[in-house]
Amino acid sequence: MRTEEVLAAIATGLWRWDNAAGTVTLDAEAARLLGLPPEPGSYREAAVRSRFHPVDWNEIYGVVNLAVAEGSLAEARLRIVDERGQVLRTVRSRSKPVFRTDEDADSEAYVLYGTLQEVAEPQPGATDAAHTPITGDWRRSREAFLLDAGRALAEARSTAEVLRVAGSLSMPGFSPDGLAVFGSAGERLTIIGHHGHNIGDEEPFTDMPLDTDYPAAEVVRTGRAIYLPSPEEYRRRYPATWPLARRFGRQSWAFLPLVSSGRTMGAWMAGFQHPVGFSPDERAVLSTVARMLAQALARAGVAETERELSLGLQRSMMPTLGPEIPGMTVAARYVPTGGGLQVGGDWYDMIPLPNGRIALVIGDVQGHDVRAAGLMGQLRIALRAYASEGHRPDAVLARASRFLSGLTDAYESVEGDEEPPAPRFATCLYAEVDPEAGTLDIARAGHPDPVVISADGTAVIRQTAGGLPLGIETDSDYPTTRVVLEPGETIMLCTDGLIETGGHDMATGWTRLRPVLEKPVEDLEQLADALVQAVHGPTSHYTTGPLADRREDDIAVLVLRRESAPAPERAARRSVLTIAQAEPERISVGRQLVRELLHDWSDPEQVDSAVLMVSEMATNVLVHTDGDALMVAEVSGEQGERRLRVEVADASDELPHKRRPGEMASSGRGLLLMEMLADAWGVDPRGEGKSIWFELYESDEPGVL
Repeated sequence: MRTEEVLAAIATGLWRWDNAAGTVTLDAEAARLLGLPPEPGSYREAAVRSRFHPVDWNEIYGVVNLAVAEGSLAEARLRIVDERGQVLRTVRSRSKPVFRTDEDADSEAYVLYGTLQEVAEPQPGATDAAHTPITGDWRRSREAFLLDAGRALAEARSTAEVLRVAGSLSMPGFSPDGLAVFGSAGERLTIIGHHGHNIGDEEPFTDMPLDTDYPAAEVVRTGRAIYLPSPEEYRRRYPATWPLARRFGRQSWAFLPLVSSGRTMGAWMAGFQHPVGFSPDERAVLSTVARMLAQALARAGVAETERELSLGLQRSMMPTLGPEIPGMTVAARYVPTGGGLQVGGDWYDMIPLPNGRIALVIGDVQGHDVRAAGLMGQLRIALRAYASEGHRPDAVLARASRFLSGLTDAYESVEGDEEPPAPRFATCLYAEVDPEAGTLDIARAGHPDPVVISADGTAVIRQTAGGLPLGIETDSDYPTTRVVLEPGETIMLCTDGLIETGGHDMATGWTRLRPVLEKPVEDLEQLADALVQAVHGPTSHYTTGPLADRREDDIAVLVLRRESAPAPERAARRSVLTIAQAEPERISVGRQLVRELLHDWSDPEQVDSAVLMVSEMATNVLVHTDGDALMVAEVSGEQGERRLRVEVADASDELPHKRRPGEMASSGRGLLLMEMLADAWGVDPRGEGKSIWFELYESDEPGVL
């Protein structure tokens, strides 16, 4: 007797459903059960689908997709309807999807082979969980659960958070009491995390060979789910590892593959204290959770890899201070912008030089992304190399500019057909420090000027000569300015992120920082912290915390103080500036320098007078001599009774003399102005040249000279 005859005798029909061709082949019994003529035939998919109740068709469609994904049997209860929609009978369908292997078939094409058998309608109160129709309330609960679970897993940012969310899931009607997530490393099974177990319970499973006769290992090998509805089934299928599972006292287990981007990355185990039949709907819930769990773990793994890469970059590229500088103290801070990458384009460095001096470097590569960090690292190495060769500050920056320009050109040349990004540039300040003399020879490439804090706490922006940012031109000049630090004075170097964050420009940002710089502190570390906190709050110098994502730009700060010997109660403010014949525009720097020194002077008119006299003195040197002018400005004394003394020296032996210019004369009034505006003035001959000076005495009554 043929198989078809045997099945027909027990009212069971056969069908073959080809999803790619859209055809269904039925034997005579299957056709009868579907309400079609009781004879073998082939039908279009639409003709067969019209025989199923619409609600049941949606259910069978999901069950079949689940079976395709798991490689398991698809079993469902279906109501058969006639042309008018009246229910004729209820049938049970059991089928197995088989993927097509012919060359012309799509990779997802399959053929469904199955049986149909008429069954009696379930009686009220029936408890057959595997075959009871799903109620609307259960379906709504399932959908709500999956929505909440998907949202919670999507928000998890680390593997630990994903495992915590997975452990807190309460599935509708069949919540597991124990969960475990397995991974694979090489040919070994590992435990990523677990929930509902005691500490140490995971030890037998932490380093298990993948060829072990254990459900999770088989799932990782095959990529197919395994459902074990009873201890007897577990013991029958996996006798070797049953003793490991028996001690937990569970009744049912589900092991599902964790698949991400088509790759089985591990397995998820859900264990139940009560028997679970694993109906198609229950398996659908578990499979959906497994897919979401795999995606969440994959996202968390990528995020943790990026964080580890970021930390590695940060550890390798994080600015560091070198050995101690004799007679000087140095402190520094680096604060990245925030977000995932904790290293950006800002940096500082301290480089020992062959001549025994120290180079201080601070810079800012355009941007906050990975490329900015990469360019920063390469530029920092190049600067160290050029400095170690013994070049002067101007030569170091000129070479670094050519180096960076070559790097950006090379980057554009490998971009292929894609539109290349705009070239990157960098600002930089390079200072060669002589600890014994207290001098800093500074070359500046588009970077903010340094700030000098005198021994009495007055903070002054020290304007220095500068050139274009690095990488703009291959041949750029970077003039050098010498700054002298007196004992007890401090110089602050920073990137523009410290000044301009929070919607400030350079002027308003400086106004915000000045009180911080002028507040007396003994420890430079406290000053560095105070500068960063003034911009971002008390937690911003860490790479995590509530303000981490609010930072607008990277920050680098470098503070250097020249140690002072025992000094009088009130130290003098003092600043020195050289004005070269070829740089008459630096007279404006001298004027600004005097204004900064007198920023808290009680009489504004005296400040204007001092600025005018400085301008006249420096101009006379440049016009009437062939040498440079050296300006020294000093403020001494107590508040309200201070004295300003300004000297402008040159190398000419010719002494100035007063003139009587007419009304239309354009010069000759310098000494007359000093006679009218200064409290005291004079000319002192020197061995080489002369020095002309004036003094102003502070008065508590504005306008009184």
